[in-house]
Parts: sequence; structure tokens; C-alpha cells
Amino acid sequence: MPPSLTTAVGITVGAGGFVLLAPVALSMAGFTGAGIAAGSTAAGMMSSAAIANSGGVAAGSLVAVLQSAGAAGLSATATAGVASVGGATGALVGGAVDWLRKMRK
Repeated sequence: MPPSLTTAVGITVGAGGFVLLAPVALSMAGFTGAGIAAGSTAAGMMSSAAIANSGGVAAGSLVAVLQSAGAAGLSATATAGVASVGGATGALVGGAVDWLRKMRK
């Protein structure tokens, strides 16, 4: 594959993969449609946030945003952000593959 094609494939796969896997990752962390799962990473985050805020979790905090995404899914803005991070990651991997190919020659 030419370098530009490798990078383009990396961007596409990264963006799509991150968007598809984000709900899975949220659920695995404990941010579910039924609320925060007991004993999960999310529960630990919520506990820490509540301690830091005198017993409550602040609206707009990371825990609140992640729980919202876990319960209702990603908003269009969040989907765009996740896809951007995935695309950038894919571009880095594609560029690294190109660089390694050049180094082998």
C-alpha cells in the first residue's frame, strides 16, 4: 500500500472503531442504562466525585457526562469528538506503519 493509503485506512478504521467501541467501553466501566453499576470503576469515580463535592456529583462533571452517555448514548457532538480521537490515533498508527516500512528497505 502507498503511504497515503495506509494512513487513510488508519484514519477510517480508527474513527469508526472508536465510535463503535465507545458504548462498549462505557458499559464495561460501569456506566449503564440502568445507572452506575455497583463495585465498578464508575462507582469508584462517583464516590470520589461525591467526596470532593461534599456529597454530590456536580452537573457537567466527567462522571455526570459519562453516565449520561452510558444511559442515553453518545450525542452528535460526543460522537464527533470520539471519531476525531479515533481518526487521529489511526493516522498515527498508519504513519508509524509507513515509517517502519521505509526503515526496513
